Amino acid sequence: MARLANARGTYLLVAESLRQQIEKGAYSAGALPSEADLCDAHQVSRNTIRRALKVLEVEALVESAPGIGWRLALGRDHTPLAERLIRLITDDSLSVGDAYPSESQLCARFSASRTAVRRALAQMEGAGLIESIQGKGRTVRALPGPPEQP
Repeated sequence: MARLANARGTYLLVAESLRQQIEKGAYSAGALPSEADLCDAHQVSRNTIRRALKVLEVEALVESAPGIGWRLALGRDHTPLAERLIRLITDDSLSVGDAYPSESQLCARFSASRTAVRRALAQMEGAGLIESIQGKGRTVRALPGPPEQP
């Protein structure tokens, strides 16, 4: 990857690149390359790599292993959280108008931070799948379409 001109948000681009590599199974052994190797591969500073890894840690894709480095979060579903929250509508047989689980219930169910859950819920609201009603929580607004075929 060529050096990116815009330093603001570069870590988000690196995080997205790493997320795609994880989803493709590039790190099937579980351990990610060292921070130094990631710096070289993405042509960014160590601080940018650390910020990108923290984003992935919040999403429960990677975890820090003291003395070892970064590795895939073991025993976790590596499907993006937003996709898992969308799948919850079908898995729990929710219909249009039904109450959607609260943020705290989702955090506990998916072992995710409130920040990650809120980000995924915002994506779902943007896609028109759920709606937030002040003081009443979230409800299902539309059912997800069939899963895309690769």
